[in-house]
Amino acid sequence: MESEREEVKQNLGVLDILNEAVTFYVTNINFIIFTSLTSLPFFLLMVYFEISFQKIMVEAPQIISLLPFFEPNYAYVYLSESGYSYIDPPRKSFRNDYLPVLIQLGFIYLVPLHVLELCSAVITMDSASKLKSEESYITLKDMFKSSIDMSIMKGTLITSLYVVFWSTCFLIAFPWILSNCYMLFRDFGYYIFFTVICFVAFTKVLMAYLEWSGIWNMSFVISVVEGIYGVGAIRVSYFLSRGNQKRGLVLMFVFFALGVCLRLSCVSLECYKRGYGIFVQIGVLTVVNTLKWVSSMIYFYDCKERKMEKKVDEESGKILQNDS
Repeated sequence: MESEREEVKQNLGVLDILNEAVTFYVTNINFIIFTSLTSLPFFLLMVYFEISFQKIMVEAPQIISLLPFFEPNYAYVYLSESGYSYIDPPRKSFRNDYLPVLIQLGFIYLVPLHVLELCSAVITMDSASKLKSEESYITLKDMFKSSIDMSIMKGTLITSLYVVFWSTCFLIAFPWILSNCYMLFRDFGYYIFFTVICFVAFTKVLMAYLEWSGIWNMSFVISVVEGIYGVGAIRVSYFLSRGNQKRGLVLMFVFFALGVCLRLSCVSLECYKRGYGIFVQIGVLTVVNTLKWVSSMIYFYDCKERKMEKKVDEESGKILQNDS
């Protein structure tokens, strides 16, 4: 009996969670239509954001060369009547040409894009939790009727403010680490050592970011399903995630890798120039986002169930000890 109990208590693996999320998504046609329509504002703004962002990604080496700490050691050479002549290459201004675009992208990412993604996530998780708990069939009309709950929206927005602050700190850490490593090792010529240090530092920060992403995403689920907001939601999420950090990390890494692969493939194919490719990329990314929120909901229910079972076992053990 003890071995059977241990077998029942085995956590869902990452593949099990993903499989359950995909099965849930593809077997609910109304849910697919509903999430597609409610994600439309996020989709349209994301298209504009990605076109500008991918252009910046392509021009990143040129932007880095314009930074104050970067000193280029090259020049253009041309052959004239008097022989070879050297001139400095024409350079754009970081302040005039790129800084306004970067500020605009940062504002779009932090304010309208984040708000639209949050609204889409809240509506998706709320509908998914109702479909998961309800035994009866829910029509598309009923989904739209019960989709907007301002109290849940406001509460989850409070949770998101904390999450945005901490996630932004992590995102700032990536270029900060790169710039500091470059400033430290550029005068020594230890490029291999510089690469190794950057790789190790990036890996550590990325793993920490993905681990906390699992906690943050679960806190959104808690805000929507349990009605706990802000720091309270993050605390509950951290408590439920204890012992499951690796599973949450791997789950978030799957969606992170999918997003990166979609973006890099689109950049390599220059989809931002043709138009149609970027629509396909954002469409697939929207579906991936929906699966991420459904997976986070399944992950939350599984962690909660395991914690409850562990608590019952501890109480049962105390009762047995007292009886003996």
